[in-house]
Amino acid sequence: MKPYRLLIVEDHPFQHEFLRNLFSNLGGFNVEAVWDGATALQRLNTHKYDLVVTDLFMPVMDGVQLIQGIARLADAPALALMSVASRRMLVSAGLVAKNLDLDVLGLISKPVDTCDIIRLRDGLDKRRSELDTSSRRPIQSAHPCLLAAMENGEVQAWFQPKKSLRDGRICSAEALVRWRHPHHGALLPRDFLPALQRFGLEDKLLWLMLEQTIEAQSYWRRHGCEVPVSINLPTHLLDSHDLADRLHDHVLSLGAEPASISFELMETSTTESLSDYYAGACRLRMKGFGLAQDDFGQGFSSYINLISTPFSELKIDRSLVHGCVNNESLAIALQSLVELSRKLGLTVIAEGVETQDELEFLRKIKCDQAQGFLICAAVPPEKFLELLLDDGLRPTTD
Repeated sequence: MKPYRLLIVEDHPFQHEFLRNLFSNLGGFNVEAVWDGATALQRLNTHKYDLVVTDLFMPVMDGVQLIQGIARLADAPALALMSVASRRMLVSAGLVAKNLDLDVLGLISKPVDTCDIIRLRDGLDKRRSELDTSSRRPIQSAHPCLLAAMENGEVQAWFQPKKSLRDGRICSAEALVRWRHPHHGALLPRDFLPALQRFGLEDKLLWLMLEQTIEAQSYWRRHGCEVPVSINLPTHLLDSHDLADRLHDHVLSLGAEPASISFELMETSTTESLSDYYAGACRLRMKGFGLAQDDFGQGFSSYINLISTPFSELKIDRSLVHGCVNNESLAIALQSLVELSRKLGLTVIAEGVETQDELEFLRKIKCDQAQGFLICAAVPPEKFLELLLDDGLRPTTD
């Protein structure tokens, strides 16, 4: 495999040489090193690198200023940040980069060790694989193509299980959109959602996901399985004052019950007025639907929203889950959220669980449910039924 081109930015003489040797001895890297941020930006403007590893505290141009400069590059590399500063400082600097759409592969507290480097190399392997896949799957931007895909059954609801952390059983699911493209295979949302949003097709997608969800629930019910499902709802759709009525009437017309459906309010958009937001949220709950705050901790969700909106669920974003075992600040934040949610009568679901240690920690702090790749990726309805049966349920006889 082609080695990764690495640029180290470190002003301390010992650390400068130590890092060069550490990366070189591990293998898989072509290592270059500079002493300051200004020189790093000069190199980055004339050469392509796969990864920049930088200290935060440097004279003249500190690591945060370097991050801001890297974000202005046409082809930015991945980043790893390292420091003797507090973990909270590292996390904050990482958020600077992430909110500038930079790919942060590591937040490393000094002293750096071999395990840190191995994790960075694994992250680069994953990034390279994803970029290769993305290059083979261009975003479909033609409006007629997207419409046709939605109408001919190529755009589908797949289902990711949520497991109870009390008994380990599947207790519900989230409907996630997939495009079964005739030439590119199963496309993930990142491959087509930007185009779908650009053409204003989110409302059409909502109704498509709702209908396919109710169809899947009916299929599972025929085999003796009752499964509540949550569906993503772009928040700006609450600007339609009769949305709750239309959703309620449509669910009933399909022979389903509103109580079996929850809507997850997404942070990718917002309403034109707070009045529409609160009115829409209240009316969805009054119609009997569940309501979840999605991705809490990712963007603009706040405690004020949490305590003033009639949510039935709180979904904790993976950014608060990932690394919680080794990050005391994250661990404290997670435990506080779980305790607050319990007092508010909310079901708490942790998203993006990827390791057994994370799962055990969530169980320890009495989080209610978890979902993520450690448990299972989203699957078609037929495969989801197999998961339910493997989970101990037995089909009823027809």
